[in-house]
Amino acid sequence: MIGRIAGRIDYRAADHVLIDVKGVGYLVYCSDRTLAALPGAGEHVALYTDLLVREDLLQLYGFTSLVEKEWHRLLMSVQGIGAKASLAILGTLGPDGVGRAIALGDVNAVKAAKGIGPKTAQRVVIELKDKAPEVMAMGASAPMPAPEGPADDEVIETPVAKAPPPKAPSGAAQAEALSALTNLGYGPGEAAGAVAQVAGEMPDAATADLIRAALKLLAPKG
Repeated sequence: MIGRIAGRIDYRAADHVLIDVKGVGYLVYCSDRTLAALPGAGEHVALYTDLLVREDLLQLYGFTSLVEKEWHRLLMSVQGIGAKASLAILGTLGPDGVGRAIALGDVNAVKAAKGIGPKTAQRVVIELKDKAPEVMAMGASAPMPAPEGPADDEVIETPVAKAPPPKAPSGAAQAEALSALTNLGYGPGEAAGAVAQVAGEMPDAATADLIRAALKLLAPKG
């Protein structure tokens, strides 16, 4: 299994890049969001990868973070979601956005991805809702962005600031808030839902602010 590719971008296409690794070229397919975040031809890049193996196909898919790769793997487990549909969802929402949409049961957000109908979007939300807390928690332990001029074996977690959706709290802040709430005794599902809602309402919120706002949401009413 090929889990990571590091080399120089030989050329970029509409849905993939060719990465030269010591003279061997690898075609790596990526979401629109990931492609927009990658450097230009001739520059160094490193991506986490997932290899799709079928009778008639061997195809690599690339991701800038382990969280994105994990969501791709989980999305592919849903009936009606292939690699193309998974990349469409990730390209539209980003990995953090996918986590928030699923935790909140936001079918419309998932449906906004190209080629995703309402029934498929609903299946995604229902089937993956229990998985959202675990994947969101990965944000705290994901590798930090690599410095400029990385060595060939470093993986770059490329920022996705070029993406059109509004900026939200970092995956690490959400993961830390989720961990704090579960340590306080809240169930993973309700904690993930509260953190996801607050993260959507409070762009740039720090961990402590996320926790305080989520606790208010979770507090008994009346």
